[in-house]
Amino acid sequence: MATAQNVDYAPPAYTSTRLDADVFHPHDPLSAREISLASACFRTEMLNRGVRSLKSCAVTLLEPPKAEVIAYLGLPTSPTDFTPNKTGVRPARRAEAHLIDVLTGDFYVAACTFPREGGRPTLEGVEKMPKGVQPAITMEELDEAEQVVRNDPEIIRLCAEVGVSKDQILADCWSIGYEHRFGTELRLQQAFLYARLGPDEHLYAHPLDLNAVVDSNNKKLSGTTEPHSVEGDSFVDAGRARIPPQMERMDYLPDLIKEERAKQGEEWDIRRDIKPLQVLQPEGVSFSMRGNEITWQNWKMHIGFNYREGIVLSTVQYFDRDEKRFRPIFYRTSFAEMVVPYGAPEWPHPRKFAFDVGEYGLGMMANSLELGCDCLGSIHYLDAEMSNHAGQPVTIKNCVCIHEEDDGLLWKHTDFRPGGRAQAVRSRKLIIQFIATVANYEYAFAWSFKQDGTCELGVKLTGILNTYTAAPGEKVDKFGTLVAPGVQAHHHQHLFCLRVDPMIDGVNNSVVESEVHAMAAPTGSKENWAGNGFYSVKKELKTTAEGARDANQDAGRMWTMVNPNKQHYSSGAPIGYKIMCKDTAPLLPHHDSLVGRRATFAKHTIWTTPYVDGQLFPAGKFPTQTRFAPEDSLEFWMEGERNITNTDVVTWLQFGTTHVPRPEDWPVMPYEECKIMFKPSGFFRANPALDVPAAADKHFVRALGGGNIPMSDAGKGCCGGTKL
Repeated sequence: MATAQNVDYAPPAYTSTRLDADVFHPHDPLSAREISLASACFRTEMLNRGVRSLKSCAVTLLEPPKAEVIAYLGLPTSPTDFTPNKTGVRPARRAEAHLIDVLTGDFYVAACTFPREGGRPTLEGVEKMPKGVQPAITMEELDEAEQVVRNDPEIIRLCAEVGVSKDQILADCWSIGYEHRFGTELRLQQAFLYARLGPDEHLYAHPLDLNAVVDSNNKKLSGTTEPHSVEGDSFVDAGRARIPPQMERMDYLPDLIKEERAKQGEEWDIRRDIKPLQVLQPEGVSFSMRGNEITWQNWKMHIGFNYREGIVLSTVQYFDRDEKRFRPIFYRTSFAEMVVPYGAPEWPHPRKFAFDVGEYGLGMMANSLELGCDCLGSIHYLDAEMSNHAGQPVTIKNCVCIHEEDDGLLWKHTDFRPGGRAQAVRSRKLIIQFIATVANYEYAFAWSFKQDGTCELGVKLTGILNTYTAAPGEKVDKFGTLVAPGVQAHHHQHLFCLRVDPMIDGVNNSVVESEVHAMAAPTGSKENWAGNGFYSVKKELKTTAEGARDANQDAGRMWTMVNPNKQHYSSGAPIGYKIMCKDTAPLLPHHDSLVGRRATFAKHTIWTTPYVDGQLFPAGKFPTQTRFAPEDSLEFWMEGERNITNTDVVTWLQFGTTHVPRPEDWPVMPYEECKIMFKPSGFFRANPALDVPAAADKHFVRALGGGNIPMSDAGKGCCGGTKL
């Protein structure tokens, strides 16, 4: 059997784990130096234009056109002509900034180009955006808005009415979405108010019955909102009496729980019966890196990161040992948008439908990960360079973690006949992960790549429920759950949009929809005498007119991204990657609702569009405070009957969950996970993981005594079938 070290069959491995001077990938994130140089260029231009009070909301990479990247890297563009044809011409390195004139509220988009030989960038241009268009809200603006709320005399007065002192007031600030009372020209945030009883205490346990609207540029309040209902376009006071917040402590930090229980004469402690479980790799990891490009177990890809999408994976390839070449699978894939609509119809809850990607930026809210805490084992980290209001670089250390995990069985078979052999092969996966804190919620985004050519994106939802106050005896079970006395958590959804730019063994791809149908012919008939017949039905999506499709679990509906220009040698079907997802959730608010008019991307499970450079964001490039989805959004890209077969296409995949909170989700939520998987379907000649060696760990022991298993015995049984 060929081994992984056989150069005739294995992909070339990188040995360098540092960024060499000559390493360059067109999707490399902007460096700290590039951010500083670009910002200096932009600030000089804005000063020349008379703008004296400038706020930089983002400085980010402008990715080169796809055709230039493919030509520079020499990626194969078809399954029949895959000889690398590198042009050697580096695509231009460009940066873009989103700038606000704080005095006027005007919003500008500026771009510059870096010279290939290094040095200061050249300004490409500055575009003043139409009134009402707003860039994403920054972390600095969120902090500033909270201070505005906490120090406002009217807020202090209203809080005092329900027994909350000034020093106890805290706020979570969100994008306002859209509300016609405030118009479109002000840059706004809405603030949900809470009381905190002490340092690190659980503030979401004490929600207040009012919220506020903050003018971000002028740093002042634009209005306060007490509970009321809506009739048409006017707002009617619901006549609800003020509700003091419940003031019982409901801590989730163990030391605070122990301290509070001790005051009540109760004993409480963390579990003491958990013994160490260590992840050890005594010979090191099985992956290598060269710059931001990683190779592992036949996989090769580039890991990018930006303020908006977080991790961006591009030029994803797999080394096919039968064809002895790297075969492209994805050109680029990223977490393009999400929306979290809440289901309570009374105000202000209809305004709670955050677009956490486009309105804030997941990358901007990423955590610095801790070894042995967020990630176990032998970990490689990547830092991320963000920017602040001054346009200067801000480093998020250890933003992306990369490591290997055991993944259970990869495959197994036992020949039960006398003298038969058994073979058990354990699976290992590569994890590329980051975690973002979005106010009360945490989202852990983890890409997993497996040895059989499968990959998946898992999103773990944890953190703390968004809460609202409830009066004593109030029934809340229709739109929420009373997770604790006086604390209700409303039903809501987490709807994610994954953008996949497939490159299934070349640029020209199609999407094929498949279903499984039971035979209509009745039991006893000639066609279906035993009544057991069912069969597969497939159809290729031809134009954008039929490119938006919905999940149908009853029909077993699935989609496969295929290259119609190459068929599997045996099945005859086009080579492809199947999209597999059980976590599909329809948008429950009406499509003409406040959220439905803006989050049109969530109307369908899958959309397929022709590839166009720059079409990256399904809710538009600037969704903040939009009233409707703008023209540069997914639904508009579907207009007409443009061809989506055997051409360069993009698939937009919606998945997620509808969350009906449980009391066990309080005071902090155990994770809930949504997954979407991509599995080769006729892409390889056969199982590409036949070369993974059988499990033969020399360090395993019997759990409850018996000592180590002698290696003479360890080689028998399920793992003894293969001799290497």
